[in-house]
Amino acid sequence: MKPVRLPAAATRTLPRWAIFALGLLYILPGLIGREPWKNDDAASFGVMWTMAHGSWQDWLWPNIAGLSVTEEGPLAFWLGALGIKLFGWAIGDVLGARVATLGIFLLGVSALWYATFNLGRRPEAQPLRLAFGGQPEPDDFGRTLADAAVLIYLGCLGLLVHSHETTAEPLQVSLLALTLYRSVRYMELPSLRNAALAGLGLGLLTLTRGWVVPAALLLALFACTRFLAMPAARSLRDLGLALLLAAAVTALWAVPVLLARPYGQEPLAAWLAWNAGQLAVGSFDGLRTFFRVGVWFFWPAWPFAAWAVWAWRRQSNLLHIVVPTTFVSAATLLVLLNPAPEQGHLLMLLPPLAIMAAFGLLTMQRSAINAIDWFSVMVLTLCAAVLWIFYYAQLSGWPAKPAHNVLKLIPGFTPEVRWLALLVGVCATAGWFVLVHWRIARRPAVLWRAVVLSSGGLILIWILLMTLFLPNVNYSKSYAAVARQAAAALPPGTDCVQANVTPAQRASFAYFGGLPFAGVAGGQCRVMLLQDSIKSRAQQQQPGPEWRLLWEGRRASDRSERFRLFQRAP
Repeated sequence: MKPVRLPAAATRTLPRWAIFALGLLYILPGLIGREPWKNDDAASFGVMWTMAHGSWQDWLWPNIAGLSVTEEGPLAFWLGALGIKLFGWAIGDVLGARVATLGIFLLGVSALWYATFNLGRRPEAQPLRLAFGGQPEPDDFGRTLADAAVLIYLGCLGLLVHSHETTAEPLQVSLLALTLYRSVRYMELPSLRNAALAGLGLGLLTLTRGWVVPAALLLALFACTRFLAMPAARSLRDLGLALLLAAAVTALWAVPVLLARPYGQEPLAAWLAWNAGQLAVGSFDGLRTFFRVGVWFFWPAWPFAAWAVWAWRRQSNLLHIVVPTTFVSAATLLVLLNPAPEQGHLLMLLPPLAIMAAFGLLTMQRSAINAIDWFSVMVLTLCAAVLWIFYYAQLSGWPAKPAHNVLKLIPGFTPEVRWLALLVGVCATAGWFVLVHWRIARRPAVLWRAVVLSSGGLILIWILLMTLFLPNVNYSKSYAAVARQAAAALPPGTDCVQANVTPAQRASFAYFGGLPFAGVAGGQCRVMLLQDSIKSRAQQQQPGPEWRLLWEGRRASDRSERFRLFQRAP
């Protein structure tokens, strides 16, 4: 028997403008006004910037001002570079690259919504018919589940920072959601057309971060056909077409690379080697990362998803259970087999987990939903209050302890009031209290009531961080200031700089400082940028006596990292 009884009143959907506005409130803070951070965010932007301002060879061989990037694939960099080409002249290169990030986010959310909608309106997913009628219509039920899945997705802690970075990871998770949607459509109506569209998603995924994830998803899709007892011969034929189309999409980059050999290099061989290193048997790093990080990374999706598995355990052969569960299992296996797992690898689980969690909401007890609501209200309101206290303290010096704790992390930083940011923060906080009052006073019976506070509160915290504390974050995580200092000390006429810096540092010094680094082919330069540590003697490096020190500097917020600029004696 189905575990769901639901009246039509519980399927009132969110207005389209409301969910669209919620998405923009989620994604725009952190895109506007934020400098590239000192990690993969700056490094990926460096690849996009090099492509946009370089030659055709840079589009085939991703590099950061001459530093080759053999990992992942070129698709995310192509999109960012295209954004710089189209919009950089008007809004700057950094924000131009993030136009692609905005489009990628909207693609992922839309694909997730439609995948959940199609699963939710199927006959086997409908609630039990009530004795006197009043059960929801299939389309209304599907829309409500889709709204709930999007709210859960936006409320996941792990997605928050990664979705705002100009890396390949946001594109991968959005394309995974798109492939999930196309897989649902194929399972609903097996045809060559739907299989080809699923193959298109797999091909784009291959160009984004390699063939390992698409291969696992193709196997997961075949497993779904077996669980649902679909004809094996037809499934193999259709999935074979999907595989061929995915290979054809990949060939759009692989074939020109093989023929042209940009900069005399072999990018495809390096890319295939990186792919082969994504799997390893016998490593427990993935297991430790999954359980140590996943507890907070997947919150609040994982409790609802776990409950869905339990509540629907007697209906295990249903499409809306088989597809997301199989995709979650495949993504989990990839994380566990990865020899060097990162948080970005966990993103693959979020779209199918959000769908599972939406179906888990159907059977949650009212007491459990109220407990989650009160937890969200208390924790997120407390976090917002702490942020406001620290913001006031850094401006006024009172209370003294919070002011000291904030400013000691960013020595040399002078906080000041930015009135527009303050107004946005005040409006966001007021909107939070309105939302809490609506939830507590009205006690709506709608299905998505259990997650609206989790997603709304997380958006509030992010808005406060990216408005009130954005100057602090830029000061702490950006290399812009030190890059400009190095540029000022650069000898006139310098046409080549060799360096030992990280990819993120190289991108920042090239973009903010305009340092002309050596190209992909390398070469001997008369100027050298050296990065080492002040505190660790083991990491300190000294060039030969023929090198003369021109400049030394570091970021004010980093007490260990040091940069030095040298010139070789003629």
